Amino acid sequence: MNANVRNVLIVLGIAALVVLIPGGGKGADVAIQAASLLFLGTLAWFASIQYRQHRVWLFSLGDVRRGALYAALAVAYLTITATHRLFQTSAGTIAWIALIAASAYTVFAIVWTARRY
Repeated sequence: MNANVRNVLIVLGIAALVVLIPGGGKGADVAIQAASLLFLGTLAWFASIQYRQHRVWLFSLGDVRRGALYAALAVAYLTITATHRLFQTSAGTIAWIALIAASAYTVFAIVWTARRY
């Protein structure tokens, strides 16, 4: 049996269990929530590693730029955590795009100006 066919059958079997078992939807919700928390925890862990590796460069930015960088990263992090709620309305979707774009632009601008001498 082809590995791709086997994998598709496994996914279909798990989907059938979620649909057929009473309370399977709640279990799927718990699994999705756990995966989301794991993803956000991984982002926080990655951020802490990056902070430790680039601490000297961050402190050389100065207080204003470093504060703007931290604010942009915090806005992006909070926007990612609120994605589900923001995508429920069209205004929320536009706000999500604007917040992520503003955060990305701020980080890019700070890094770009810091690397120019």
